[in-house]
Amino acid sequence: MPKNKKGEKRVSNIPQKEEKGDKVVIYKPNMTVLMLAEALGKPVNQVVLKLMQNKIMASQSQVIDRDTVELIALDYDFEVKDEVVTDAARFDEFKITDSEENLVRRPPVVTIMGHVDHGKTTLLDTIRNSRVALGEVGGITQHIGAYQIVHNGYPITFIDTPGHAAFSHMRARGASITDIVVLVVAADDGVMPQTEEAIEHAKAAKCPIIVAVNKIDKPQANPDRVMEELSRYNLIPEAWGGDTIYVNISALKGTGVKDLLENIELVAEMQNLRANPNRLAMGTVVEAGLDKNKGPVATLLIQNGTLKVGDTLVCGDNFAKVRTMEDDRHIRYQEAKPSQALMITGLDGVPQAGDKFMVFSSEQEAKNIAAERKIRTKNKELEENKPRNINDLFNQIDNKNKELNLIIKADTQGSAEALKNSLLKIEVPDVSLNIIRCNVGTITEDDINLADGSKALIIGFGVRPMPNVKSSAATKKIQIRLYRIIYDVINDIEAALKGLLDPVYEEKVTGYLEVRELFKISKIGTIAGCYVTDGYITNTALIRLLREGIVVYEGKLATLRRFKDDVKEVKMGYECGVRIDGYNDLKVGDVIEASVYEEVKQ
Repeated sequence: MPKNKKGEKRVSNIPQKEEKGDKVVIYKPNMTVLMLAEALGKPVNQVVLKLMQNKIMASQSQVIDRDTVELIALDYDFEVKDEVVTDAARFDEFKITDSEENLVRRPPVVTIMGHVDHGKTTLLDTIRNSRVALGEVGGITQHIGAYQIVHNGYPITFIDTPGHAAFSHMRARGASITDIVVLVVAADDGVMPQTEEAIEHAKAAKCPIIVAVNKIDKPQANPDRVMEELSRYNLIPEAWGGDTIYVNISALKGTGVKDLLENIELVAEMQNLRANPNRLAMGTVVEAGLDKNKGPVATLLIQNGTLKVGDTLVCGDNFAKVRTMEDDRHIRYQEAKPSQALMITGLDGVPQAGDKFMVFSSEQEAKNIAAERKIRTKNKELEENKPRNINDLFNQIDNKNKELNLIIKADTQGSAEALKNSLLKIEVPDVSLNIIRCNVGTITEDDINLADGSKALIIGFGVRPMPNVKSSAATKKIQIRLYRIIYDVINDIEAALKGLLDPVYEEKVTGYLEVRELFKISKIGTIAGCYVTDGYITNTALIRLLREGIVVYEGKLATLRRFKDDVKEVKMGYECGVRIDGYNDLKVGDVIEASVYEEVKQ
């Protein structure tokens, strides 16, 4: 078992298997009535009857909650215990408990949230005294970043989440790994759509919220209005008798930032945040990507235990032997404690942002678990994609909806995830978007081959194909579109989806002809000598034959001539000879209305 520098052993995170008693039901998530009956050793119809007696109507395949399981189990004198997952390949489901004597205080993890351009990154920028905001594409944060600062000798970890609507999923992930949310609201702008989303995510994660009212230095700033608007979301200021801390700040000038940090320390102290540094590390991937010099990299937030250089870990479905660890300022570390966020190298692939990771004592064990998780993920995908029943099968065969296949390649997992979620929200009637691949890395020959076989469009976000790949794409007529701004991707794909719709046409009348003479020719039919009284007529026009204003025939032209020559068009003021396809019963004085159908721009 690995030891730290003091010789202390780091405890494994794999729970010990519990012995099941004779009268014990192990509760598992999504437990059905049938599973409960099997656990009780009773006929399923008897358990269904027992449920009915308790006024619960449920079939044998219906999922029941833990309270219902406990209610029925008690009737049979059974005790209910939660499932203890001991399968190492399911480490992201582990529930770790530590004894009080092993727990020490850990720094808080603080997530900065709020609406786009309300000053989140500028605030973090001021806190850590750097200039991140100036280098961002399109003026918004497009990747999640994690940074640690020391205030009054006490570390605080900050997670910066993007504020644009496209990144709501990333913000949700940020809230799920945080202890405190700092909600940044511009004093001159007030509550906006992403402000509401941030509040929802923070409340869902059951995190305390500190409101930072930013841009108070602006002439039109109105902090009281912000407090009034947020009170509708039950964020009542302490000054008004509530329990939400409000701090007025100017992120740009640094005003009030010290007060904000002191309030973060105060809330963290009240939460009594603790962890056990003397166990093998486990935590969450904050961000991941592919570095052209370092290969796959991932920013890991250590939530429990200690991570060291040389440790072997499983991260999502990927194996890693930690080669290097560094912070956002590129300072190298040999070990990382709870609540620390560092970028590691040594991964064999790019994990998903939000994946759980865990260190294992044996390198071979970690490799085996990574391989097992890959197999389980693949099997799960196959299970989810196969038809469930014969109706689903017919639905797949008889799917007449048009489809745009898409391959997304991005520079980081966060960008790939945000793009995928944004694009899947685009709704165009009768046209569907199918993302057949979405991952991190440059555009490769394999992507070109997949696009060729599936007739897909390739989107490159922050990546560019090598010359040989571009040449292959050109040969196979595969379209590659490269972007740096997410808005442009969304707009272009929406336009492409609309382009797949069946075109809508409307009729346009182009002209009128008066029948002045008739020429009946055997084996050909009736030729009408006409005069174009208005507009024009083409040889591809659709026609209506009008007699005293009544439509007597609709069809198309067989021929359109001037003298003995076939022509494409005859304009107003000219004579022509017309033969109507399949109709000969014309009369002098009839009027021919010519029209075309033109596509309506949608």
